[in-house]
Amino acid sequence: MGITFDFADVLTGPPARWLLSGFLTTVYVTIAGSVLASVVAVILMGLRISPGRIGHYAAAAFVEVFRDTPVLVQLLIWYFAVWGLLPESLRGFVAEDHPRAVWPVNVIVLAPEFLCAAWGLGLFISVFLEEELRAGLNAVPAGQREAAMAQGLSNWQTLRFVLLPQALTNAWQPLVGQYLNLMKTSSLATGIGLAELTSAARRIESYNAHALEAFAVGTVLYLGLGVAMGQLLLFVGPRRPGSKAPDQPLALRPKGVAAPAPKAGHAV
Repeated sequence: MGITFDFADVLTGPPARWLLSGFLTTVYVTIAGSVLASVVAVILMGLRISPGRIGHYAAAAFVEVFRDTPVLVQLLIWYFAVWGLLPESLRGFVAEDHPRAVWPVNVIVLAPEFLCAAWGLGLFISVFLEEELRAGLNAVPAGQREAAMAQGLSNWQTLRFVLLPQALTNAWQPLVGQYLNLMKTSSLATGIGLAELTSAARRIESYNAHALEAFAVGTVLYLGLGVAMGQLLLFVGPRRPGSKAPDQPLALRPKGVAAPAPKAGHAV
């Protein structure tokens, strides 16, 4: 007996609405988690390179804890343990009806599942972003920091205006990969009840038993979102002086064409 596909029951009616809602939920939680991860990563890198030992060791411990524990376990802890420890007034506020927090296709962003998913994913990916940023920072010539300090810039100003822009340029492609990892890892948030894309596909499976079609459509949506995200981030990302387009990955360069040699930034 051959296998027959029936995508009509997946792309119409309630299943289609669930897929659209799940897709948009994945987009929203990816954006929220990425913003949080970026902010935390910069703070962690600042502490790692600061002269103070307490900040350095605290940031290093933070990185090790979040990098060496499974992200699903972290999500479960945030949702089932930490959320219950928050003040009752705050949890009550989130539980109330907030019309402005209901976005198109009935996506509720002010909900424990969404908040815990964005928070957990953001913190998890932030430590990988910090490591990529620090690797990019290590590629910046030491004279850049010395020149900035000689001009009277503080540690924060040196990081913000001199070191960070060059570190971002050096590490942008690995950073893009981490943002894509956040998007893909969001599928694990179904474990805490977030109605994202994987959850929608599983709901369709229970609804009409079209599991293969539902997950096939979900895979295509993940692929499309990943490609769009990658191209957008590469387009808006920092570029080396004189470059009209972001550096191509090695696999996409024509045969025999070497990668452009990194250029040292101008001294302050």
